[in-house]
Amino acid sequence: MNEQEFGFETLAIRTHLEKTQFQEHSTPLFLSSSFVFEDAEDMRASFTEEKVRNIYSRFSNPNTTEFVDKVCAMEGAEAGYAFATGMAAIYSTFAALLESGDHIVSAGSVFGSTHALFMTYFPKWKIETSYFDINKPETIESFIKPNTKILYAETPTNPGVDVIDLELLGAIAKKHNLILIIDNCFATPYIQQPIKYGAHLVIHSATKLIDGQGRVLGGVVVGEGELIRQIYLFSRNTGPAMSPFNAWVLSKSLETLAVRVDKHCENALKVAEFLESHPNVKTVKYPFLKSHPKYEIAKKQMLLGGNIIAIEIEGGLEAGRKFLDKIKLCSLSANIGDVKTIVTHPASTTHSKLSEEDQLAVGITQGLVRVSVGLETVADVIADLKQALD
Repeated sequence: MNEQEFGFETLAIRTHLEKTQFQEHSTPLFLSSSFVFEDAEDMRASFTEEKVRNIYSRFSNPNTTEFVDKVCAMEGAEAGYAFATGMAAIYSTFAALLESGDHIVSAGSVFGSTHALFMTYFPKWKIETSYFDINKPETIESFIKPNTKILYAETPTNPGVDVIDLELLGAIAKKHNLILIIDNCFATPYIQQPIKYGAHLVIHSATKLIDGQGRVLGGVVVGEGELIRQIYLFSRNTGPAMSPFNAWVLSKSLETLAVRVDKHCENALKVAEFLESHPNVKTVKYPFLKSHPKYEIAKKQMLLGGNIIAIEIEGGLEAGRKFLDKIKLCSLSANIGDVKTIVTHPASTTHSKLSEEDQLAVGITQGLVRVSVGLETVADVIADLKQALD
């Protein structure tokens, strides 16, 4: 398919493997750990990569290939690799590209497990990370050192739903010859394509909106071919590959991504507007609310506002816990991007291992609640949140 000729939804639906001899309309599952060869020469040429073919499903599989091809088409990327989880994608990307003595400049507002990689595990290999305040992008260049190799950010961020200017990050990365990596999980390829703004690599936890129904785990990184080649070789040897079954599920999920995300965002904006009017809610952050401090930037680089809302409840930690205890319809879960609305209190759950000082440094206050708005009747979601807040 010529990607220039088709719209997003068409690419999501019509990017698929060649049909087998059975002429199936829907891609079948290829539940095979390995693939056979015609003769010794075919086997030799395949292992030396003179032939492009499937050898072993840790390397590639038809189902993972189709999934990756779809994400590449959506993001405008040259190549990609699929992983068992989103964190496997993040870890393997950094591990493949960094060497001992390298330095990362990252937004301070990152997912808790990513923070653990940067602060607990990478220092063991003499890889250091400096955090900048995502709300003070003018300070980013002051953190760059001669050994800085990667510039990293999430936008919107988890869980504070802050937004940073991708065009600015692209310009900084180009000026200082850095690899710009963007976690695009909250936005999905439908809402935002960071490569347009200068990102070299884009990472997704496919577990979230890409799956959209809370069924399977998965991660993917797409971007420049040379960088993906390094990540592929690292992953081929270390084994974090996505399973063919999960790839099959996720590839089918991508076919409905646009229509699902449209509805998620429509619901989320209505919920955010309600929350902004409630007296027991101190603050509301949602990228497409005019009250969001980076509203203009969000409108510039995002098609829609996403499905995640961050609210600050009056009363701090205890009020946040009481709010969760009073929820009846919505789910209490650590996941996001599900058809079911999910509420989470990061300070006592997903980010509880951080000190209060570290939580505040990345925008997590004691009363912060993250709401992942689902696809239920939006009036029912609002009613549940209202009774819990009242």
